[in-house]
Amino acid sequence: MSVIERNIEEMKEELKQRFVTTAQINYGRELSGLDEHEIYETLAQVVKQYTSENWIKTNKQYQENDEKQVYYFSIEFLLGRLLNTNLINLDLKNALKAMLKELNLDLNNLYSEEPDAGLGNGGLGRLAACFVDSMASLGLPAHGCGIRYQYGLFEQKIVNDQQVEIPDNWLRNGFAWEFRKPNKAVKVRLDGEAYMRINDDGTSTAVHEGYTEVTAVPYDVPVIGYKNRTVNTLRLWNAEAGQDFSDYATLTNDEIKERQEYRNNVNKITEFLYPEDSTNEGKRLRLIQEYFFVSAGVQSIVRHYMQTHDDLYGFADKVCIQINDTHPAVAVAELMRVFIDDYGMEWDDAWDITRNTVAYTNHTILPEALEKWDRKLFKKLLPRIDMIIDEINRRFLYEVRSKYPNDEELVRELSILQDGQVHMARLAVVGSFSVNGVARLHSNILKESTLKYFYKYFPEKFNNKTNGITHRRWMISANNDLAHVIDDKLTRAWRGDTRMMKQLNQYVDNPAFLKSIDKVKRARKRALAQYVLTHNKVRIKVDSMFDVQVKRIHSYKRQLMNIMHIMYQYDRLKNDPTYNMPVPVVYFFGGKAAPGYFIAKETIRLILAVANKINTDPSIDGKIKVVFLENFGVSLGEMVYPAADVSEQISTASKEASGTGNMKFMMNGAITLGTMDGANVEIHEQVGDDNCVIFGMRSEEVINLYEHGGYSAWDEYNTNANVRKVMNQMTDGTYGNFQSLFDYLVNSNDEFFIMKDFNAYIEAHEEIVRRYQNHNAWLRSCAVNIANSGIFSSDRTIAEYAEDIWNIKPVDIK
Repeated sequence: MSVIERNIEEMKEELKQRFVTTAQINYGRELSGLDEHEIYETLAQVVKQYTSENWIKTNKQYQENDEKQVYYFSIEFLLGRLLNTNLINLDLKNALKAMLKELNLDLNNLYSEEPDAGLGNGGLGRLAACFVDSMASLGLPAHGCGIRYQYGLFEQKIVNDQQVEIPDNWLRNGFAWEFRKPNKAVKVRLDGEAYMRINDDGTSTAVHEGYTEVTAVPYDVPVIGYKNRTVNTLRLWNAEAGQDFSDYATLTNDEIKERQEYRNNVNKITEFLYPEDSTNEGKRLRLIQEYFFVSAGVQSIVRHYMQTHDDLYGFADKVCIQINDTHPAVAVAELMRVFIDDYGMEWDDAWDITRNTVAYTNHTILPEALEKWDRKLFKKLLPRIDMIIDEINRRFLYEVRSKYPNDEELVRELSILQDGQVHMARLAVVGSFSVNGVARLHSNILKESTLKYFYKYFPEKFNNKTNGITHRRWMISANNDLAHVIDDKLTRAWRGDTRMMKQLNQYVDNPAFLKSIDKVKRARKRALAQYVLTHNKVRIKVDSMFDVQVKRIHSYKRQLMNIMHIMYQYDRLKNDPTYNMPVPVVYFFGGKAAPGYFIAKETIRLILAVANKINTDPSIDGKIKVVFLENFGVSLGEMVYPAADVSEQISTASKEASGTGNMKFMMNGAITLGTMDGANVEIHEQVGDDNCVIFGMRSEEVINLYEHGGYSAWDEYNTNANVRKVMNQMTDGTYGNFQSLFDYLVNSNDEFFIMKDFNAYIEAHEEIVRRYQNHNAWLRSCAVNIANSGIFSSDRTIAEYAEDIWNIKPVDIK
């Protein structure tokens, strides 16, 4: 009998027996002698015991039935803590809580013993985590493939009012959910020389010699479906030294030194997420990371396929590789290498299979952010791959010239190798059968601007898949009280099908329903306020409007505009007797700035300087508070999103591909204050003008200014009194010296139109405060946002991928 078919009482005694036995086996002590981390580790082992049987069944059934399988390649998987969501998906949580209570243990105290897995940075990695969760929960034969980083991006500390980066050693106590699989290791080759050798019969053979070999060892993490028997796999690759070190006694000192240097270089490959790439060595390491996990993943997939097939000609019918942005784009060339070099296929056959296997998701509108590699670096590190890309490009451009003779501009724009660089997005488009954006606006901009030449050439490849989030983590786990409120109206069936949430629209005028939402929101705000008091030493009023912007610090996301508006408000409170704030507002910021991103770090420094001044000024009577949430990540996000009243989504229109934080806020009843950018457009469609506040230039206006000019930052500064006063305060000592930010806005000609949108942003804030004053109307808007958020579930997104791109269907694991 499955876990999901058994009641709490039946499960409780079995859980207790397993728990006690596992603790004794692992630690050789009674429960009373274990600390909380040991109890957590024991608990994780017990959960894995309930997972393993279905994991084995899932893999066996996929293989025996010859199911088509999808492999989602991503350089990031920002998982967050897994204990709670695994318990929810296994339907073990209530039984386990009851069992632990009998042992005088509290499950809630154990969650914090699990580290946030340092396998990702922001939206890209969190999306990948949501996607693998939805793949399993929908019963789809689909898995993740990534890197097992020893250290995450970094742990953010605020020291002397600025960001300091310290190593995020998240693996210091191990990772309870992983299984090391050394028997499935593969070899990855780097450096050396590659060339074509002419054989006696006139044929040619690729030769790669003088290479460095690295062993890629997989660590598998089970991905548990929601209340089904599906357990898919997230395979994370770790780099290990492939040489035998047992002969040290016979080696010279120079040989020993060489071996040690080799080991150190290998260990670096999977040591850090996103190694700093301002140097050539850093760039080289990042490219090694990308090729390392792609090569390991591709080799593993092909090897697994060949266990049950006689040849590779049906490969594309049974395998799809979805590449998440351009970091894994080298998969196109690596598939070709494996097919041709390892299995002796002819070029045309290999190319046909490759193009029908790979699908590409684009995550950026910014042309400068489309990944490119210096050809010399690329060729030296990956000589055989460079040869293959050169041949792909040569043949492709022959096709282009045949189809469009005398159009050398088109040839230039489509060439994978151009101006001494390898253009990875171009490789991904040429070598795939599907190219999708991640919000409708984003996908349209790709077709009209960023990838317009490729859309002209391959219109049939382009499609849209608007992003989504997993409600199992971002509501059921993070905001279970709100989930129970919805249960009361829809039964628990909505938890498996968020399309049902639309039915909540019939209750948005129901006073009892709104009162329940209000009660939950206030409880979550109290929890966040207590956290802020403990960690930031700032006391905030729960009755304040909680206005939140939490995301990676980046100029186009315009945290700078947000803090400039706060400076504007504070100045008016101090100097304009006619100005009043009818409700107190707490402004929350959170997010990391890349270590080498000076303007982003200066933005954090300005936020902290403004916070220090405002939070310690008794004359404004607490009407504004500013809080910077240090080291924002998934677990802190689970506290923040449910507590928010206002969701700041203020990126420059046309710059944010989609956003997923906007969806997390919406699902938890926050009102969007944002631009018509990314998925904000579709959120606006769902809730209407009455239930979100939209401001600023539209994407077509922004694109027109980029293409035709006509905007002057100096003119805006000189003619806009609101802008001028705030910008002057950056340099007049009001908050310290921020000449750097002043110069950035002026010298870069305000590249993300902060000054141009500033007055509209002020008006948007006035509107959101006006709405907040009408408490019942505000609660109705909260309810409307919750009711219409179901479409932004990653289950919907993945179902679309499965049907439109992957051509796979759910598999019922027996």
